[in-house]
This record gives sequence, C-alpha cells and structure tokens, in this order.
Amino acid sequence: MNRKILKFEIDLDFVLIAVTTSLKDYRICYLINKYLNFNFLKTSDLAIDINHSPESVYFSMYTYHWEASDTFFYFIANKGSDGYLVPEMRKTDYFFMIKNYIDDEDLENLVSGLNRIPEIVAAVKIDPKKIKSRENLLF
Repeated sequence: MNRKILKFEIDLDFVLIAVTTSLKDYRICYLINKYLNFNFLKTSDLAIDINHSPESVYFSMYTYHWEASDTFFYFIANKGSDGYLVPEMRKTDYFFMIKNYIDDEDLENLVSGLNRIPEIVAAVKIDPKKIKSRENLLF
C-alpha cells in the first residue's frame, strides 16, 4: 500500500510587533493614535478557543485601516479573560499585527515611533513562524 504524506503549512501573511507597557489597552491606543497619527477604534473582543474547552477566551482588540494601501492594523491584548493569546510570551502585554502590505521603511518607522512613546517599555518586531502557538493569531 502506498502512503502519501500531506504537509500543511500555515500561511502567516502578517507582521507582528510585541509591545510591552503597563498601561491599559484604551490608554496605549490613545497614545498610539496621538503620537503616530493612527485612528484605532475598539472592536468586539477576539474570541479564541485556547484550551480546547467549550468556553472561549476573550482578548481586547482595536483595529485601524489604511485605505490607500489596504493595510489592516490590529492591536490585541496578550492577556485575556482566562489565559494568554501567546502563552510562551507572557512578558508581552500587547501585539501590534499588520495584515497586507507594509514596506520595510514604514515598518521601521512604526517600530521606532512606538519605542519613542514614553509609556512603552519596548516594541520589537517578531517572526510569527517562531511562535509555537501561532495558530491563535489566525483570525
């Protein structure tokens, strides 16, 4: 009997920035809007089935859209109602996710702009392929 192995690779078509700060989500989004000229708006919480239980875990989420380049920005809390979105990165408070196209210069300006906000301890670009629980970031 012939056996065929099917390899499945998840398409991670987004850029991820880990943000560490002690501020609440609404306060840090206000500062990002103020300093970086974004317009993050609160959306319904992101519901993820993390523990394979009937109860979903909810994470605070804000969104913004650049219509010129059709780029979507998401600001998502790492700590949710009952666990972490990315458990192996417990020191990270929020994730700044960028879907669709953003050029390298804009990305570098964004990361340096985030790091210039006094209340942000650190903002670091992360390779999503190196995260074990990367499936939680697919929505």
